Parts: sequence; structure tokens; C-alpha cells
Amino acid sequence: MALDLLIRGGTVVDGSGGKRFVADIGVSQGRIVEVGRLREPAQRTIDADGLIVSPGFIDGHTHMDAQVAWDPLGSCSCWHGVTSVVMSNCGFALAPCKPADRDWYARCLSAVEDIPTEAMAAGIDWSWETFPEYMATVERLPKAINYGMYIGHSALRMYVMGRRALEETASDDDMRRMALLVQEALRGGALGFSSSRATTHVTPDDTPVASRIADWTEIDRIVAAMAELDAGIFQVGPDIGSGPAHRAFLDRLRQVALATRRPIMFGVLATRQGEDPNPWQYQTRYIDDTVAAGGRMFGQGTTRSINAIFSLKSYLPFDVLPAWQPIRALPLEEQKKRLRDPAVRRALVAAEAGMKPRDKTFQGGGAATTDPRKPDYGNLFALKGVDWDDPTVDQLAKARGQHPVEVMIDLSLADDDQIYVQPLVNESPEDVLGILRHERTLATFSDSGAHVCQEMGSSLQTHFLSYWVRKRGAFTLEQAVRKLTHDNAAAWELHDRGLVRKGYKADLALFEEARIRPCLPTVEKDLPGGARRLVQKAEGIRATIVNGTVTFEEGKATGAFAGEVLKGKLAS
Repeated sequence: MALDLLIRGGTVVDGSGGKRFVADIGVSQGRIVEVGRLREPAQRTIDADGLIVSPGFIDGHTHMDAQVAWDPLGSCSCWHGVTSVVMSNCGFALAPCKPADRDWYARCLSAVEDIPTEAMAAGIDWSWETFPEYMATVERLPKAINYGMYIGHSALRMYVMGRRALEETASDDDMRRMALLVQEALRGGALGFSSSRATTHVTPDDTPVASRIADWTEIDRIVAAMAELDAGIFQVGPDIGSGPAHRAFLDRLRQVALATRRPIMFGVLATRQGEDPNPWQYQTRYIDDTVAAGGRMFGQGTTRSINAIFSLKSYLPFDVLPAWQPIRALPLEEQKKRLRDPAVRRALVAAEAGMKPRDKTFQGGGAATTDPRKPDYGNLFALKGVDWDDPTVDQLAKARGQHPVEVMIDLSLADDDQIYVQPLVNESPEDVLGILRHERTLATFSDSGAHVCQEMGSSLQTHFLSYWVRKRGAFTLEQAVRKLTHDNAAAWELHDRGLVRKGYKADLALFEEARIRPCLPTVEKDLPGGARRLVQKAEGIRATIVNGTVTFEEGKATGAFAGEVLKGKLAS
């Protein structure tokens, strides 16, 4: 019988971290059936001579719950060799949700994750209420990549408690109902339960999201319900608003880890923000100590800084200033005309002096773009490439003898697509390297689908391979591929993905080792309703294969939608 697909003569990096080897790969019915020298006929053959053939990349921290309804491609992740994502992180989800609460859920996602409400209104056919119904909807949708999901704490709390969820601790009956719904979700295929204690996660009314109102007893009850079934991962957004609050969060989380023995994940971050922040070494030692005591715990890391991104087409740091607001409300071409007027420029530069001073308040990408402090121009980069060697606005201002605001105006007038990057977390490359090298951290924190015009993390995989492997030589290709594939598959208990092995799902990335890299991001109006977002593609990826089907070639979608819903072990 002919193979469905034959990949001939590629250099295989199989995800185990072992040595690369040249082999043919035979695929049939969505799985790898042979790896070696093959002579079987095939319905399609891809000549992979000179290409790396690796497992498809896995991204476990995304917020694509709304986007999956209107975007069958799974962009921007799909352009970076990603074949599987996990969404519904940090307690934010679209199910369970009563019909009367749909608008509130959408507005919360917009407030916390910068997913435009107009895009959700135009792009979602909201036909579900329960978590199993939402999962069934995602199963029916066309998908070019695979999606796994958590049941989210804020959504769950609102479903059980209504508006009390935003003000009150849960009663015993509330907790019982939440625990049962989590068990129902796990039996239906949820990968686990997610929550958040992060101070940056607020409602449209600038109050804490529902999960932050919950006390730790509630979390104990829910994760214990997962332990009863011996299933499910607990993912939680940490409170890193200050060093003391962060340490208290970690101390309490350890109790959950040791009492339930369920796998726990949270972001490991280095930051200069907040009062007395804890270095990443403190966090990784904490993970090691918890594991030594019998817990199961992983840190989620990035491959570069987490940034607030500014541009003329999206946000600028000065948008909050009264002198800037009338101009920023104009069409782009009219804005540019006004910015060329010397008198207007002088007024705009002078207005910058009235911005809020920087303080110890921890800001994520949301507040940093919508409620910015006066920029630290020595930490605001004018993006010219993707190799982490861009000039700062301060450097350019000194070289040109201009005010930094005038520099930004000139650069933006010269290029509508000029991007400015303000690192917020993991500002130092050496901190990122330390986090990535730790054996219990996962390279996975893209936030893809969220902060659509505020951050851009979807290229973390191609950045890892181009910067840390090729430019810095800090990892071998084999080590990096293992971090992006096998290690993530193992952490999320996706036992038939993450390796190029016989019997595994044929999720594969074919790329040029010397060329793979992210492109520069641009701002596009391609969301439903014409809403804007940051878009970032990649170079050097020749093909992406999902469940044995070629879904992307040379960066373009083939029109095949072979993605599946990734389900936990209890799913029937």
C-alpha cells in the first residue's frame, strides 16, 4: 500500500536531543510509520535534501480561544513552525458561559488580553454554553494546527457564581459545583485548569478578574478534584507585583503542589519592575526544591524579552496626552501631515514633559501601552532587525542631537511600519539565557492570540533558532528543538507528539538551518470587522505538516485543515 506522504533525504532532528541523522520519513493515516531508507511508493513525495526535519513546535501558553473561531490558520503561530498550541491560559476562556454573560466575557478578554470586542462580535458564532459544548465547537471548526485547552477559573467562577464572582469568596456549594465542572471538563478532554493571581489582570472596570477574588481554599478544592481523577495540569499566572507578594504566592502554591501532586506551571520571569523583585534564580530554586519534596512543577519561559510594542499605526507612548489625542484620532495620512508641521512638533515634544513619571508599579504589556509612564528612552528600542541589536531611542537622540520624541516622529514619518520595543520583563538577554537553560523551564510563553496590538511573542520559536542557536551559539540545534518539541509535549502529557518516531503523530517542520528567522512585525487590519493587530511571519520554513498533511509551504497556507483538538487522558 502506498504511503500518504514520503519525506525523502532530510536531516532529522527528532526532538530527543540526540544526534541528527539523514533519513526518509513515511507517513500514513496521520502518523509516522517508518523512519529510515524507504522504497515504498507514496501519493506525495517531498525532497527534503538539505533541510532539517524536526517535530512540529509546541506552544503551551496562548490565548487563541476567540481567534480559533475566525482564523482557521492559527496565525501568527502557524508561520513559525508551530503545529500545536494550548489555549485558555491564566483562567481566561470563553466557556463555560451563560448566554447573558457573553458580552461581559468578551469585554474582559478585551480588557485583559487586548482582543478587540468588534473582532469577537464579528468573528464568533457563539453557540455554546458549557465547556464540553465549546470543545465540540472547536472540534468542528476548520483548523490548520492542533488546539488543546484548559477550563479557565475566571470563566468557571462567573458561570457558577454570577456577578458574585467579582466580589465574594465562594461558598462551600459554589466550590463543590466548580470542582464537579472541572472534573466534567477533564473527562471531556480538557488538559487541565488554569487560573491567575496576577495584578495586571483586571476587568473593564479596573477591578480584579474573578480568579483573583478566589481564596486559596477554593484553589485547593478544585486542584484536589483534579487529583481525585489523577488527571489535569494546573496553570496559574503568578503575582509578581512585588517581591514579597511573589514569595507569598510561591509559598502557598507549594502547598497545592505537595498536597495534590498534580503538575503545576507558572511563568518564570526576571524583571526590574515592582518593589524588591525576585530574580529568576530564586524562582528556579523554588521549583527545584518543590520537586525534591515530591511536587511536580514547571516554569514557563520566553526566548526573549516580553515587550510593549509601539508604532504610529497602533499605540504610541504619548497617546494619553491631551496635545496628542486629537492628532492620533485622525486618519494616518492626516496624522503624518500634522506631524510634519514644525509648530505642531514643538507642541508635541513639549507635551511629553507632562507624562506620568515612572514608578515601582508593575505594568504588563496592556497597561504599558494604554496607561504608559514617561518612557525610559534607554530601554526603548527602534526596531531595525530581529537580532536583538537595535539602537535605543536615547542613542539615536544623542547621535542626532534631537529630543527623543522628535526622533520617534522622524522615524515614523520615514516608515509607517517603524516599530518601537519597550522590554518589560526578561529585559536582559543573559537572564533569558539562564531561564532557558534550566531543566525544568519550558520554552513556550508566546501569549499568541492575545495583546494583539500590544505585544508580539508568536515568533519565540524562530527567534530561539535564529538568535540563541545560530547567532549566539548558546544552544545546539538539537538542544533547542528538544526544548520546543519533546519537552513541551512531555510536560503537557501529549505522549504521541514531540518526536520523529514510528507511531507518533506526523506533526513536522521542514526548515533551512541557516535561514530560519522571524520577519519584522507589521500592523495590519486583518481581524474581523477590520480591527488591527500585529502580524509577524518567518523566513526559512519550507513546509509545516500537521497530522500527516502539508498545511503550509513556503510560508503560505495550502488550504488543508488537518488540525485536531488535543485531549487529556480521560477523554473517551
